[in-house]
Amino acid sequence: MPEMRFVIAWPDGRKETCYSPSLVIKDYFAEGQNYPLADFLDRSRTALTIASDRVKAKYGYPCALALGQLSRIEQAATPYLTDAEAEVRCESFIL
Repeated sequence: MPEMRFVIAWPDGRKETCYSPSLVIKDYFAEGQNYPLADFLDRSRTALTIASDRVKAKYGYPCALALGQLSRIEQAATPYLTDAEAEVRCESFIL
């Protein structure tokens, strides 16, 4: 199963490299694209859940790394939830 990393920039400009066990991330994000925070969180939940489910289908158990990444994204987003203008940028994919 091909894994990948994707680099995001939080609203404060801080960059973070995120992990996915599947290339499905490329179906939900585009390099150089900004996403309103709520949309970014929805896309992250969907994509990383699908990625984890693909691991489960292949190996019989969900991907702890994908679910952990989702948890870190949700936690990191918390300070920005009150900012209606907050956006997250998908900087790049690392295959």
